[in-house]
Order: sequence, then C-alpha cells, then structure tokens
Amino acid sequence: MIFLTGAAGKTGRSILRALSAKGIQAKVLVRSSQQADSIRAIGAFETILGDLRDSSTYETRLSGVDKIYYICPNVAPDELLIGNTLLKIAQNNKVQHFVYHSVLHPQVEDMPHHWQKMRMEEAIFKSGIDFTILQPCAYMQNVLAGWKRIVDDGRYVVPYKISSKLSIVDLNDVGEAAARILSGADFANAILELAGPEPLPQTEVAAQLSAALGRPVEAVEQSRVEWKQRAQQGGMDERQIDVLLKMFEYYDQYGLVGNPWVLENLLERKPTTFKQFLARILISGEE
Repeated sequence: MIFLTGAAGKTGRSILRALSAKGIQAKVLVRSSQQADSIRAIGAFETILGDLRDSSTYETRLSGVDKIYYICPNVAPDELLIGNTLLKIAQNNKVQHFVYHSVLHPQVEDMPHHWQKMRMEEAIFKSGIDFTILQPCAYMQNVLAGWKRIVDDGRYVVPYKISSKLSIVDLNDVGEAAARILSGADFANAILELAGPEPLPQTEVAAQLSAALGRPVEAVEQSRVEWKQRAQQGGMDERQIDVLLKMFEYYDQYGLVGNPWVLENLLERKPTTFKQFLARILISGEE
C-alpha cells in the first residue's frame, strides 16, 4: 500500500492516475471532502482528510502502508520540516520505501526552493530507509497557465530571456515513471533525473505553439518588475514572490537543461515531445 501526499495537485493526480492504471492501491492525503470526491473518481483506494503540516491528522491512518510518496506544496518554506516528520513516521511504521518528488538540479543554491530540496535529499540519506529520489524538470503542462493569452492574443509570455533553454517534461510521463518505481523493488537507493527529450529555447516553444494552433504565437519577455507587480496584485505572498524571482533570474542567465536518458529507460520508450503534448491537449482539452 502506498501513502501519497499532495494528491489533489496536478502532480499527485498524474501519479494517482498512473497507479490506478496499474491496479496499485494508494491511500492519499487531501485537505477537503470536495478534493476527496474528485480523487476517489481518479482511483484512490482510501482518502484521508488532513493537513500535511499536522501529522496527528493522518499518522494513525497509515497501517498497511509500506511505501510513502512525498510531494510537498510548491515552494513551501517548511518542506524540510514536513519531510523530516514524514521520515520519522515512516521509521515508526517500518515503511520500506520512501519516494521523494524533488527537482532537477537541486544543487543550485541560487534557487532557494531547489536548495531546500537538496537538504531534504540529505535528510533522506540519513534516515536509513530505502529511498528513491525523482528529479523532474519543469512540466509541459505549465504552459497551460497562460493558455488564454496564447490563444486569444498570440503571446507566450515568460519573465526571463526568450532565448533561455529549458528542459520540459510531460507530467503524464512523470506519473508513468513514478508508478513503475512504486510497483517494483528495482529502484531502491536511486536518484533519477526525469528530463524531457528536448531542451527548448522559449522562441521554439512559441514556434511549436504556432504550428499546433495554426496561428502566430510570439515569445515575449516580461520584465520581472511587471511580473512582481502582477503577482502582488494577485495576492501571492512576498516570500513566494522572492523565491520565484530568483528562479526566473537563474533561468535568465543559465536556463535549466537535463538529459532524457533515464526517463527513456524508465518508460521503455521515447519521452513525449512538446509537439506530441500539444497535439494531445488540443484533442483532449486537458488542463
């Protein structure tokens, strides 16, 4: 039995779908009954209403769990604290396998949320529990956040140089890889980089959007000052804004590029290209 945190988010949902497709049972942690209903429809074996930051809401419900998959809320400041609590729970419950959803290149100190994930990885090493650490790059699905502007205005907007190269991966591929790891015992104590097949400059992302939509789409660099103002107006907290600005600054200078070899071998096929991803979402309307 698997205990999956972050099940209501896009990453957790993708992993849960892949587990369900393999007939693998998972207990999942969600924050509301509404989330629980939608997650059960995807295939959760059992939903636990609780708060990841309050272990008393779920730790007594983990009987029969032999694997934990830890997804933390995006850029959460207390990821390491939450993770250490989960590791203690895993030790107390004799959990056999701890899988951590990390990030591509956690060694980069210039990006605080990457650096925090590296510290979490270090805590896992010290726990004595068999582990697998997954290090995915940015998701192709992230482009959908600006889909309306792309379709209506023909503008693909990013707050860094449009020449910056980023590896991007289809979240469905990440879910499939995670399900394979959770379904077997061949990946104990492995660190696996999950990068998509093409490191794309943002100009090429726009070009592929143009081709898929059959209309011009322009890659536009948004000033980070403007991005910050919009984020503040949208109610984002200042700490999260600061963390994301540091990430954009890193992308601006260095991009973020990985190698697809590991993912290809996990999937036993070529990872999904951005062109294939766009063709799929235009047919399916996925969000």
